[in-house]
Amino acid sequence: MSLPLKKVLELSPNQQALPIVQDLIARREQLQVAVHLVSGATVIDCGINAPGGWEAGVVFASICLGGLAQVKMHWADFGGLRWPAVEVVTDHPIRACLASQYAGWFIKKDKFSAMGSGPGRAVAHTEELFAKLGYEDPSPVAILCLESRKLPTEAAVDLIVEKCGCEPSNVYILVAPTASPAGSVQIAARAVETGLHKLMALGYDLGAIESGWGICPIPPVAAGDLSALGRTNDAVLYGATVHYNLRDDDEKLASLIGQIPSLASRDYGELFGKLFKQYGNFYDIDPLLFSPAEVWLSNIQSGRSFHAGSVRRDLLTSSFGLEP
Repeated sequence: MSLPLKKVLELSPNQQALPIVQDLIARREQLQVAVHLVSGATVIDCGINAPGGWEAGVVFASICLGGLAQVKMHWADFGGLRWPAVEVVTDHPIRACLASQYAGWFIKKDKFSAMGSGPGRAVAHTEELFAKLGYEDPSPVAILCLESRKLPTEAAVDLIVEKCGCEPSNVYILVAPTASPAGSVQIAARAVETGLHKLMALGYDLGAIESGWGICPIPPVAAGDLSALGRTNDAVLYGATVHYNLRDDDEKLASLIGQIPSLASRDYGELFGKLFKQYGNFYDIDPLLFSPAEVWLSNIQSGRSFHAGSVRRDLLTSSFGLEP
C-alpha cells in the first residue's frame, strides 16, 4: 500500500493543520492553553501548567489528525450508558490517522521522554511505518503532539527540530498529559486510528479503505497518569465503535471482520490497568487487544456490510469509577 506522491503536496497534513494551530494560539485565553518559545520553536501547553479543557482537546485532536478529519463532541449511548463522546470522521483515513495521528515516534533526550504523534512525524520520517506506507510530507512546517506530564526541554526541542529539518520557528509542539481534559479527548479520538493499526497488523491492504468514522466515550480525568492510562485504553477497547467504507471481496471481509475487535484478544475482558499490573510491561500485553470494541465494514462494491464486537457497559462503568 502506498499514498501517491503527487497528492502529498495537495493534502500535506502539516499545511492543513497549520491554520488550526494558529487559531489555537490566537485563542489561547479562551481555550485555556499557554504558549511558550523553546529553542525558537513554539510549545503549546494544553494541560500541564495551563488548565486546557475539552475544547482544547478537540482542537488538539484535529491538529493531531493533520486537519484531515472532523472532530466533534456530543452525548452518546454506550450499551445503555449515556456518556460524553468524541466522534471522528475522515475521508483520508491513512494520511490522517496513521501518517499523522498514530503515536509512533518515541522522543527521548536526557531526562525528557514522550510519545510523539501528529503530522510532524511524516516530516521527520524516522519510523519504519512510513516505508510501509510509502509516504512522506516534505513540508517546511512540522507540527507534533506529545503525551507528557512535562514540557519538552530545550535539548528535546533541539532534537525534534534537527530530525524534522525545519527552521525552529516553523516547528510547533502541543503537549497534554494523559490525566487531563484535553488528554482524555485526544486519546478517545483515536478509535479510527486504532482500528486501522489493527488491520495493518493483520496484514490487510489499507489501500482498500476509503473512509473511517469512529465514536468513543471520553473517560473522566483520573487522579494520575497511570490510572488515566488504564481509563483511556478501556474507553477504546470496550467503548469505541468504528465504521469503514472500503472496496474488497465479500468473502475476504467476512473472514476478516471477527479478527478486528478487541474481543479477538486473549486478554479481552480485563480492565487495562489490571493487565498493566499483571504483565508489568506495556509491550507484554497481547498486541491484538489494541482495537475498538465494535467494528463495521461496508463494502462499496457489493453494498454488503459486516459487523463484529460489542460495547461493554459493565467494564466502562467499572473503569470510569461510576456508581452502579
